[in-house]
Amino acid sequence: MKKQNVRTLSLILCMFSYLLVGAAVFDALESESENSRRRILEQKRSEMKRKYRFSEDDYREIERVVLQAEPHRAGRQWKFAGSFYFAITVITTIGYGHAAPGTDAGKVFCMFYAVLGIPLTLVMFQSLGERMNTFVRYLLHKMKQCLGFRHTEVSMENMVLVGFLSCIGTLCVGAAAFSHFEGWSFFHAYYYCFITLTTIGFGDFVALQKKEDLQEKTPYVAFSFMYILVGLTVIGAFLNLVVLRFLTMNTEDERRDAQERASLKRERTGRDSMVHGRSHSTLFLPMQEGTSRTNLIPSPAEDTERQESPCRHRLHFRIKPGRRREETSVSSLCSSCVCYRSEVCDDPVVNRSKHHGGHMNSVYYNSVSYRIEGCSSRSRDNTGLSSPGSTLSPEHSFQEFSSLRRKSV
Repeated sequence: MKKQNVRTLSLILCMFSYLLVGAAVFDALESESENSRRRILEQKRSEMKRKYRFSEDDYREIERVVLQAEPHRAGRQWKFAGSFYFAITVITTIGYGHAAPGTDAGKVFCMFYAVLGIPLTLVMFQSLGERMNTFVRYLLHKMKQCLGFRHTEVSMENMVLVGFLSCIGTLCVGAAAFSHFEGWSFFHAYYYCFITLTTIGFGDFVALQKKEDLQEKTPYVAFSFMYILVGLTVIGAFLNLVVLRFLTMNTEDERRDAQERASLKRERTGRDSMVHGRSHSTLFLPMQEGTSRTNLIPSPAEDTERQESPCRHRLHFRIKPGRRREETSVSSLCSSCVCYRSEVCDDPVVNRSKHHGGHMNSVYYNSVSYRIEGCSSRSRDNTGLSSPGSTLSPEHSFQEFSSLRRKSV
């Protein structure tokens, strides 16, 4: 989660930095030009007022009429061709602003139409972009096979290069066509195509706005509509190839973090269940001050060694019947296991002791609690490991087993 937060914060900082850089550049490039154009317009307005003796109100009225008449230069905007053109600019979010609904009913319908149409259009262009990328990858693969390339796999670099060249080619074809039909320069036509296909749609350059173009130039109208839709598909394919991979990084990281958390939870649950299962086979002798615990479950390697060699390092307990509390006698000590049994051990030390009674089957436990009793230096040689009801054989001193002691786990 920290990685996603850092990435998001970095993107926010980059965006604001980019905005600041853009604002500074546009200010430097356009501010002086805007002031000069404004001075020229003020000068022309003053000349018109003196020449035609317009008052300020008369000039405002003429200005309003001119602005309202601007959209109608191409003929009637709300016939079927003009309405289709407007619908394209709505659902593709181009929004030139060359036409707008004038009635309240038209404005309400425009809002509902956009709410449903914009997501549908975005999904359609994304799906078309994916199909187009798949088709281009197939063509590149076949082309490499025909040309005899050793490696016919299509890399991401190949796809990005083809997508970029496709975008440039689409913009150039549109610029050539619109410069011919509209009478714009190639640069202005290219600028119009870029602003249109990126759905910016300033409206300073709008096709099909000459006198009666929408009604009289049907082939040009059809070309314009098809160019916008196909061009948006090409741009969408390129963006789907490049940009969406970066947009899905947070989702992939969140999915990976969720999988790691689920894996840790399963491991923790498994450890808890193992501990719970072993708790039923754990032996605890009476615990008092100074007691300790040692894990006596054998490892797999020790278990194999135990099967191949005599039982030399085990802790044997003999249960004496007839008492309320079970007593144990320690015959030998091991740090790997605890064995409850009677006269079934092949250890010579144990066999020398006379064990009677008890349980005949071996039972292994994973821990034993014992207490190190305080004793004098003389008695420490004979007794080192004890608990209530348990004693160490006299022939085995504590020093013999000092190397086998372990701390409590």
